[in-house]
Amino acid sequence: MSRRCELTGKGPMVGNNVSHAKNRTRRRFLPNLTETALMSETLGRTFRLKVSTSALRTVDHRGGLDAFLAKAKDVDLSANALKIKKDIVKAQAEAA
Repeated sequence: MSRRCELTGKGPMVGNNVSHAKNRTRRRFLPNLTETALMSETLGRTFRLKVSTSALRTVDHRGGLDAFLAKAKDVDLSANALKIKKDIVKAQAEAA
């Protein structure tokens, strides 16, 4: 199971645990991921995505999933999110 945000591509980072005696041991900093259902207004359905909580705030700030995906770079999106983005663009083109 991948610990990577499907919308932003945020993944684990590495660093050190530093004790009081300055002993350093390697550790991983995992992103705060939640399994979330996001609604697409254009397609009229929900999608279950594994998203970081900071990405959820950005989705709300930009005005929903459709607006977020319109501005998102394709290299940051997962394969599932990229398919959703292409479906939204296709539906918007048919509506216009």
